[in-house]
Parts: sequence; structure tokens; C-alpha cells
Amino acid sequence: MTAAHRQRRLAHIDYKWIALSNTTLGILMAGLNGSVLLISLPAIFRGIGIDPLAPGETDYLLWMLVGYTLVTATLLVTAGRVSDMYGRVRLYNAGFAIFTVGSILCFFVQGQGNGAALQIIVFRLIQAVGGAFLMANSAAILTDAFPPEQRGLAMGVNQIGVLAGMFVGLLIGGVLAAIDWRAVFLVSVPFGLFGTVWAYLMLHETATIRKHQRLDIPGNVLFAVGLILVLVGFTYAIQPYGSSSMGWGNPMVIAELAVGTLLLVLFVVVELNVADPMFRLELFKIRMFTAGNIAGFLSSLARGGLQFIIIVWLQGIWLPLHGIAYQDAPLWAGICMLPMTVGFLVAGPLCGRLSDRYGARYFSTGGMLLSAAAFAAFLIMPADFDYIPFGLLLLALGIGQGSFAAPNTASIMNAVPPEHRGASSGMRATFQNVAQSLSMTFIFTLVIAGLSARLPGAMFGHLTAAGVPAQLSTQLSNLPPSGALFAAFLGYNPMATLIPAHVLAGLPAATQTAILSKSFFPELLAGPFVDGLRIAFVVCIALSIGSAAASWMRGRRYIHDLEVGTAEPVSTPGPEMAEVLAAGR
Repeated sequence: MTAAHRQRRLAHIDYKWIALSNTTLGILMAGLNGSVLLISLPAIFRGIGIDPLAPGETDYLLWMLVGYTLVTATLLVTAGRVSDMYGRVRLYNAGFAIFTVGSILCFFVQGQGNGAALQIIVFRLIQAVGGAFLMANSAAILTDAFPPEQRGLAMGVNQIGVLAGMFVGLLIGGVLAAIDWRAVFLVSVPFGLFGTVWAYLMLHETATIRKHQRLDIPGNVLFAVGLILVLVGFTYAIQPYGSSSMGWGNPMVIAELAVGTLLLVLFVVVELNVADPMFRLELFKIRMFTAGNIAGFLSSLARGGLQFIIIVWLQGIWLPLHGIAYQDAPLWAGICMLPMTVGFLVAGPLCGRLSDRYGARYFSTGGMLLSAAAFAAFLIMPADFDYIPFGLLLLALGIGQGSFAAPNTASIMNAVPPEHRGASSGMRATFQNVAQSLSMTFIFTLVIAGLSARLPGAMFGHLTAAGVPAQLSTQLSNLPPSGALFAAFLGYNPMATLIPAHVLAGLPAATQTAILSKSFFPELLAGPFVDGLRIAFVVCIALSIGSAAASWMRGRRYIHDLEVGTAEPVSTPGPEMAEVLAAGR
């Protein structure tokens, strides 16, 4: 079927809705994939026969957690730039296909042990390549397809797909993980196959591709290598090194951060001196683009890692204290996070639609101030809280983040020239993904700092009170704080593996029962964990206020299409739409 035939068959459907449904499917698949893996990690490690907390095995856990995000963050700008050169729809469709191939390969992992873990990590990196092309082009395709007065609505609906995928993934992953760990990788395949065919048949290029563009190879290499070194350095910084609870003093970490930063500085120099740069630095002259990306970066830095830590709080401490078995805690943690999802689902499209009429400034600023207030209220939450106030705070966080996300994305994409929308979308997504990767390390560092001060004493006290000899209690009290966090996240009671089997067998039956109970490890971890978490909340308050300030600094609404006359409005704009202000720059 030719493109002309397809367009005639679809003539009765407004193309913008085809573009919205297809890009939302892609983003839903990405969200589904992430949450399915998150909840299934314990089952995956059991299935391939690895204890992720054993010496030398933590690297596999870390790379399964951050490998996908690291690759997407590195490739997003390149994917956007290549799409501007060769067509956004073409590269978006390729992203669907690559992602689907990676998902199928994950299902067919062979063998056991470290070899199987390495295969999963590599195949997840293949998924990430496809995900980068999907994420880099979704916003650009929507911006091309929708008129300025409907882009906020489109971005809001599109972002619903992310959260819907994340929540559905938690439920489906919980069910499939209990059946067969391989099955969790098949969830994305139907979406991927359908999305690949649908994108090929129904999407068509609406952007004008500028001819004679060249790929900035030196810039791409410098950016990719520099960013990878920085993100890998931050990732390994949360692992113990020597006698330290974290690896910030590790010479390898220091070298990775230093060399990576130097390469990124060289990257900026190169971008200022090439004809067709990968990173369109001149776009930062547009006030709304700059302010929106700063606000998005700070918002992701506050939100990304903290969501993960809240899940750790739920499934590692709160749920076991309330009688939920460790193996069931991840699924219930996803259910407990539902108010945040509901808040985002309600606020995202609503504020996106309103921002089409009134601009992004008030909604994005107000959303981040609401998030800051919710983080502040979390400061007074005890480790063993009542769920209703906790759920209301999650709802407030969801509303705050939903009020910010869609208006901010639409504002950024409205501000840039049409021929640079692919690169702009890639740059925007890169800032968010880099911030999310850094946030994991950042929040972990703050929580581990709090844990380091109190965890040894708490563990010694609980062990001796349970009847464990003082000498053994002292030895066990040296459990690295990062190991305690990972154990809580994976639903492990590490006491069963930390205490040698022959020592455990020699303890009184009552002592064994107490140590291996569902409540023992959560009770000793609760106090030190919340101390560290409160440090993180204070920093997240500051980041959210900074994001709100950047949002306010964007100025009043600015839409590039209307200012330069590159697009004809599809409907008569209201007075506020017709007012294109120089203050937007």
C-alpha cells in the first residue's frame, strides 16, 4: 500500500489524532517496560540463580537498574539530530522495531548465572537504543502534527501513557514474575509489533527536512563518551569502597568524573565551531527554551530518585511491618503509589489543555510549588505512618508534577523553529533523563549518608536484643548501607544470608524466629532510613523551588510558529493566542 493510498483511507481521521495515539502507544510501552522490570528483579535474579547482594554481584543489579536510562540519556540528542536530517517518522518507526527486537532477545536469554545476567543487560541496552529514538521524536512529531493551541493537551495525553504503562506494568509484572521470569520481557512485544506496523502504515512525515546537513561526528563522540563516563562514575560512587560506605573517594570514580567532565567541556567548544552542530546551542538564546529545560532538569532531579526511594520505603519497611510478605511487597508498593498516578493522570491533560489558552508559566510554577509543599510535609512522616495522610501527599505530588510536565514540554517545543524540533526534543529529553540518572545516585548518597551514622548502632542493638552474641553482632553491624537499601528494595531479609548457616543453627529457636521474621529487618532499618530520607526531602524541596523559579522566569507565552509565520493556524486564535510577545525570548 502506497503512502497516497494510506492517506486516502485515513482521510476521514484528523492526522493529529493518529500521531497522538501512536506516540502515546510508544511512550506507554516504555513506561510498561521500566516498571515490569523493576518489580520483577527479585524473580529474575532467582530465575538465573544469582544473589544480587553477594560480593561481586552488585554490579549486575546496578546495570539492570540504570543501564537502560544511561544509554537513552546518551543517545537522545543524537537520535533527535539524526531525525532532523533523515525524517522523524522514519527514525521513530525504527525505534519501535529495535525496541521490539531487544524485548524478544531478553525472552530468549540462555544459561544461568553471570552469563545470563550479562545477556539481559546487553539486550536491555538494545532496547534502550530503540527507546532513545522513540523518546527523541515523540514530542517533535506531536508538535509538527498539532496546532499551537492544542499542543499542551497533546503533551498531557501523551504523558498519561507513561504513568499508565508504569502502573499497569507493576500489576502485570507482579503476576508474570510469579509464573515465569522470562514472561516479563514478553509484555512489551505485542505493543512493539503493533506499534511498528501501525507507525509504518499510518504515520507520515509532516516536517520539512533541510537538505545538505552533515552529522557532527566529533561532537557526537565527545558527548557520548563524556556523558557515559560521568554517569558511570556517579553510579559506582554509591557502592562501598575500602572502609568507606560510598565510593566517592575511589580513584576510578574520580577519574571517570574528571575525564567525563573535561570531554563535555570540549564538546561545548566543538559545538560552537561546527556548521551543523549536534547540540543546537543557539536555541538557548530563546528564553522559554532555556528556562523550560532548566526547570525540567531540576524537577527530574528532585523526582526521579525519590520515587524509587519511596518505593523502597514502602516495600522494604512499611509493608513488611504491616504483615505483607517480602515477595508480595513490590506489587503492593505499586498499588500504594496509585494516588500519585491518579494525581498525574488528572492534572496532566487538564493543565496541558489550560496552558494552551493561558500559557505554561502559572501551571508549571504552581505545580512545582505544590511539589515542594508535599516534600515538606513528608518531613514529619514517621517510618511507620498512617496510609491516608501518606496517600494524600502522594496525590499532591502527582498533581504538582502533572501540572508542571505537560505545560513545560509544550512551552519548550512551541518556542523552537520547526526544522530543529527533533534536536530540541532530544535535548529536552536528554536533560530529563540525565537528571533522572543523576537523581538516583544523588538521593541514594543522601539517604546512605543518614544510614551510615545510625545503621551500625541500630543493627547491633537489635541483634544483641534478639540474643545474637555481641562479637557476631559487631561483625554483622558492618553491613554496607547500600547493601541494606538494595536488600529492602529487592524484598530480602539479609539476616538469613549474613549470618553463617552453622551459626544460625546454633542459636536458640526463639532467636532464629525473631531474626528471620518479617518485621526484624524493617524495624532496625526504619529509624536510620528515615533520618537519611529527611535529608533527601530537604534537598528536594530546594530543587522544586528552584524549578518553580526557572518556570516563572520563562516569561509570558511565546510561540515560534505564530511569530515568524511558519504555520497557518487551523482555527481562529483568541486574543491571548494572537499576542506573541518579545518577552518570550
